[in-house]
Formats: sequence, C-alpha cells, structure tokens
Amino acid sequence: MRSTGFRHAFVALSVCSLALTACGSGGDSASGKTRITVNCMPPQSAKVDRRFFEQEVAVFEKQNPDIDVVAHDAFPCQDPKTFDAKLAGGQMEDVFYTYFTDARHVVDIDQAADLTPYVKELKSYDTIQQQLRDIYTVDGKIYGIPRTGYSMGLIYNRKLFTAAGLDPDKPPATWEELRAAAKKIAGLGDGIVGYADYSAQNQGGWHFTAEVYSQGGDVVSADGRKATVDTPEGRAVLQNLHDMRWTDDSMGSKQLLVINDVQQMMGSGKLGMYLAAPDNIPILVKEKGGDYKDLALAPMPGGKGTLIGGDGYMVNKKASPARIRAGLKWLDHMFLTPGDGFLGDYARAKKADAPVGLPEPRLFTGAADAKDQEVKKANANVPVENYQAFLDGNQNLDMKIEPPHAQQIYSVLDGVVSAVLTKEDADIDRLLKDASTKIDGILARG
Repeated sequence: MRSTGFRHAFVALSVCSLALTACGSGGDSASGKTRITVNCMPPQSAKVDRRFFEQEVAVFEKQNPDIDVVAHDAFPCQDPKTFDAKLAGGQMEDVFYTYFTDARHVVDIDQAADLTPYVKELKSYDTIQQQLRDIYTVDGKIYGIPRTGYSMGLIYNRKLFTAAGLDPDKPPATWEELRAAAKKIAGLGDGIVGYADYSAQNQGGWHFTAEVYSQGGDVVSADGRKATVDTPEGRAVLQNLHDMRWTDDSMGSKQLLVINDVQQMMGSGKLGMYLAAPDNIPILVKEKGGDYKDLALAPMPGGKGTLIGGDGYMVNKKASPARIRAGLKWLDHMFLTPGDGFLGDYARAKKADAPVGLPEPRLFTGAADAKDQEVKKANANVPVENYQAFLDGNQNLDMKIEPPHAQQIYSVLDGVVSAVLTKEDADIDRLLKDASTKIDGILARG
C-alpha cells in the first residue's frame, strides 16, 4: 500500500508549523501537477478510517496523475473557535469541510468559490438529494457539495421494551405513546430510566429544536428574523418533558445530561429511549457496551418533522479554476461514488469490522441510491430489520435543517430545557417568553 496521503499530511503540517502563511492553498507543483490542499483527513488515532482515507487518496492520484493531493488531518474536522480566523487569514485549505449550518455564513463573508460553472463536471451532482444540494445553494449559485446527511430519530432498547410488556416492533409514534412507554419502562425499577434527554452544553437546545420540529413547529420564522418558540408546539415540548420528569418519574433524578451520559445509560442497558441519529448506534456498541440486536431505531415521534444535519465541502474563493476542477474530481472519488470510495466501500468496511447497514447517510436518489443501497445490503453486518421503522417513517416527515445562528440559539434554549427538568415549579410560559426575546436579539444582530 502506498502511504501518499500520510506522507503529504506530514509534510504539509510541518510546513504549517514553520510558516502558517503557506498553509492555506495549493497551486501548481514543481512537477507541473495541480496541487490541492484538503482537510478532514482522519487523525492517526482513528487507525481504520485513516488507512481507508490514505488508500483512496493513493488510488485517486494514480487515476489522476496530473493532480497532487495534500491532506491535512484534524479532529474535529472543523473547530468553531478557529474556523472564521482561518478563512479571514487566508489559511483555509482549497477544499474545506463545513457543517450544513456554515454554508450561508461562508458565502456571506465572501470566502467561498462559486462552483456553478463547474458542477456539470461533477458526475454525481445530479444524483444527490435536492434538499441537500439546496443547503449549499445561495441566491441561485452553488457554493458547496454535500458529503453526508443525517436525520434525528428515536433509539430504543428492544430488550427493555419486551421486559416492560411493550411490542418492540411497534415503537411509539406519538409523544403521548412515548410518555406511556417511558413510564412502563421506568416501572421495571433497578435504576432503569424510561426516557432521557440532553439539557447542557447547547445539546438541550438542539434536542428542543428537534422536538419542536417533530410537532410541526419551528424555532425561527421562515424569513429568519423572529423567534417562534413561544408557541403551542414549544409549550407542548416543555410540558411533556415536565410531566415525564415530575409526574411520571420516568426520566430519572439525574439531569443536566449530555450525549456521553445518555449513551452510557443506553449502552449499559439502563435506558429505554432517547433521540439521536443512526451514527450513535455503533458508538453504543463499540464504546458503551451495547449489543446491536437490542438497539433499534424509529422515526421521530409526532409524525410531522425531523431535524436534519450533515456536512459537505466548499472551495476556497482564492482557488484557481484548475484547483476547483481538481477538488471536485477528488470529492467525486472520495465521497460521491455509490458503493465505493472512502465512505461507500462497504465490502472493505465489513472486512475491517466496521458497521455496515445503518440506515444513513442517505445521500443519493434514483439509480445511484439503488446501487448504494444494494451494495450496502449485500455487505450488511448489523440487524437492518431493527431500523426498518425509521426508514419507512422518514418517508412522511418534513426534513428541516437547523436554524440560523444555531449554537447561539441552542445556548438560550439550553436554559429553558434545564429549568424544566431541574425545577418542578418552572414557569413554562415565562421561560418561553424570555427565550423568544433573547433569540430575537440574536437574529437582529445578524
């Protein structure tokens, strides 16, 4: 195996440490090749992913001998504390990783290349789900390419469902059904919690948003100017959490939980249900002691909507046309070839004992999606039947992206959720009114 990707990363990072001004962009190398810098290479600590990434870079360079890929590793792929500074200081790579919620911001500060004239050269572009493409389309121009997408659902423990007299093949479809199921599961005793939710580190605000979406509501108006949390939907979310916590005692006494706490509870068999995306499932098994056969996934209760998120790549505005074209070729090879590439080579993943068969990401449509799903199914090594309800139910849900200024808004909503879960006499109307005022201020500042 060639170690081209690793060697380039080592050289590039060494150069960065000596002369940061040279780190951002690629160009034409001495050999006459088009050199591109890319980020989000898995760190060396993620040995399997790192190996797969290096293999694919080597294959790509062999297939495209006129392109030289310089990969920079990072964890996390994007650090919010340094992201804007890298962009403004000219340090960003030619092809750089972004969350869906970054797209508009990067365009607004004029740091993204307009890819519209080039996407016809991207073989896979028309096969990507339209709603994901739209995230990177601003004022009719294309500024980025989606890489993965996720939607929130309900992870539940089939073993605890059975023990509580519930049908594990019929997960709760409404919040009323979820509340009833949580109460029965908590009734098993032995420290078992029926339903858990986040309420700290902005994660409570994130889940509040997902729960409002599930009831058909929103947290920000369609024009992005006003808060819409002080509504019947927002009130219903908080009242339900309050009643499960204080009336039913189905959420346990320990609150101010974050994702790791809840994953630990689920992996150890002490939790019946929580909201999450499918990528939580392998974490529950590999890191938290869970078992694939016990873990199932259902669509969001409520039946009206679900929060979607994900990531993609944008191209530095300073990149030349040659580097833009090379970058799009690289994206096609690495991430956008159904059943192949860094993310889609399911046979290779299976051999490495990585989970194959989870219901997401579902990036493609039509024949491309059919091919991707066919290869995934052929190499599945997890109980795919446990996720069928999620796949079926998502067909009928409104897929909604996170709000603008998401992290600031989540910080406000964190306080609302934590108050309801830690204070039995919390004034829900006052909490929502105050949160609405604060969110209006965030939106007004732009």
